[in-house]
Amino acid sequence: MLAYLQLMRLDKPIGTLLLLWPTLWALLLTKTTSISLIAVFIAGVFVMRAAGCVLNDMADRNYDRFVERTQYRPLASGTLTVKNAFWTLIVLLFIALLLLLTLNMVAWFIACLALLTTLIYPFMKRFIQLPQLVLGIAFSWSIPLVYAATIEQFPLTCWLLCLANICWTVAYDTEYAMVDRNDDLKIGIKSTAILFGQNDKLIIGLLQIIAIVTLLLVGVINHLSLYYYLALFGAVALLFYQQWLIKDRQRARCFKAFLNNNYVGLLIFIGFILG
Repeated sequence: MLAYLQLMRLDKPIGTLLLLWPTLWALLLTKTTSISLIAVFIAGVFVMRAAGCVLNDMADRNYDRFVERTQYRPLASGTLTVKNAFWTLIVLLFIALLLLLTLNMVAWFIACLALLTTLIYPFMKRFIQLPQLVLGIAFSWSIPLVYAATIEQFPLTCWLLCLANICWTVAYDTEYAMVDRNDDLKIGIKSTAILFGQNDKLIIGLLQIIAIVTLLLVGVINHLSLYYYLALFGAVALLFYQQWLIKDRQRARCFKAFLNNNYVGLLIFIGFILG
């Protein structure tokens, strides 16, 4: 059972939380009051994040064994087989389908695009230098999905949230990729950490600035109160802290900077509640 939990990353919920925060942002901004709908989206985040992890490990099983951070994952270590992973994926996708059936037709269309992005993402690191951008898009589909399922419209706020989340995701996943950069170079895996090279910290900072400025616009458009901007100020302080952590590009500190983004998402969530 532990191996299946590890396969779905339920023992390491950071990725699930980073997917959950933008979903909750959108639910707050659409003023959703339906407890059942909120529950569907929260469950969907957990299920689809787990499915994405299973698919990712199936695709990377022959690479993970050569990377220090991933060599003990269930498929890389042989604890589970590809067949085990395949049936786990099928069960997770079936649960996701049941959740989707509770939403409207507009949401179904968005969900199909989200699923397509989820399916292709694990293979992008073999072909393009910007797999983190694909992850950013995959992690942002929940935003228009919320708008589709609630107000069935896609106002400017929806797309600003998507832009902010994509930039934020590329930034934190580049910090994550900095942990594996040396291993990835050896085995031929592509990433923004490799593409950006010595400009990695600068580009991460620029992406974080774009994300914050975009979120400021969201606050202005939606007439949010001072509390929201105070929360954003706190998020900016955390982003400065991340820049300090990654300044020497040490593996452990880059990973710590990546994990710190959970608190960034939480602060912005609190800002939306208070604002």
